[in-house]
Amino acid sequence: MIAKMKNILGLCASPRKLGNSEIAIKEICHRQSEETELRLLRLSDLKIQNCHACYKCLFDDKCVLDDDIQEILKGLAWADGVVVASPTYFLSVHSNIKKVLDRGLSFYSIASEIWHKPAVGLAIAGIEGKEGSSLLGVETFLKSILADIKYSDVIYAAFPGEIIRNENNDIKLQEAADSLFGKRIAKSGSCCPLCGGDSFRFLGGNRVKCLLCSNSGEYSIGENGIVFDIHKDEHELFLSEQVAEHHKEWLKEMKNRFFAEIPELKKIRDRYK
Repeated sequence: MIAKMKNILGLCASPRKLGNSEIAIKEICHRQSEETELRLLRLSDLKIQNCHACYKCLFDDKCVLDDDIQEILKGLAWADGVVVASPTYFLSVHSNIKKVLDRGLSFYSIASEIWHKPAVGLAIAGIEGKEGSSLLGVETFLKSILADIKYSDVIYAAFPGEIIRNENNDIKLQEAADSLFGKRIAKSGSCCPLCGGDSFRFLGGNRVKCLLCSNSGEYSIGENGIVFDIHKDEHELFLSEQVAEHHKEWLKEMKNRFFAEIPELKKIRDRYK
């Protein structure tokens, strides 16, 4: 039996063509053990408008804005696996990622076609240790499509092309390539038991909040380091397909409530004209 070619969608957030983010995506594709086809979308080349918060996509299954968001949705539906790479700008993910994520309600229109794809996420930083929240931004995007995150990490490289001149980067790129359609590579250190995130806000006492799934809990210090005990909140967003669908229905109810409360809300808003 001839194995089916694997389709990989690469989402490159960098505005720099043939920069380290694009090279990382292509390297991961080239290093696959089976035949693959890469469809690379440079987010800077796409016309992505700002979300109008009209919620019409939840009711009509299509966004009213005429732009390239559909290209991303078609690519996600086509792909067997997804690779996202973003440079770090001022200690955060590139705004191209956030701009697409702000249109995330459009994902519901083809949810069953794009959810649960194996995925790899990389944040590229020019100064070691100065990646800030960039990896969290990449992981948040992947969680929003309920991706099966097989590998995510920070890679350090400043000059375009420098990414392949570092032996440690080579190891990480190979791990990313091997895990995309293979075995998940677990992160080192303590992680959220619900979503696997490793970014937290410490709230005082022993209280803590996971910044990836936004659930709260407690932490303790054990023999092997920090242990997180995170609990599911009443309102979940993307820990499972069921809770994501529940969030969609909740948003629809909120839209209907808004219509009912428009007269009273208008009185408040008019005072601020």
